[in-house]
Amino acid sequence: MSNKRNVTERPKTGLKVEVRNGDFNGALRRFKKKVSEDGILMEVKERQHYTKPSEKRKKAKAEGRARHLKEQARLKREFGI
Repeated sequence: MSNKRNVTERPKTGLKVEVRNGDFNGALRRFKKKVSEDGILMEVKERQHYTKPSEKRKKAKAEGRARHLKEQARLKREFGI
């Protein structure tokens, strides 16, 4: 059992993008999109430096607050509250 919380386990298969009709630029765009969707670059950046647990909690709380405020702003726009 892992000590990590709220982490979904992904299979370690890697990403594959097929180059069709010699369109390397299109394949590169698709590859970048897949990498972005999987959050690979974010994970690499997070692992470059040690982050204290208190800093992780502080960051998670700030992100949650930002999501909540964004949702409240959306509701305010929709319903004029």
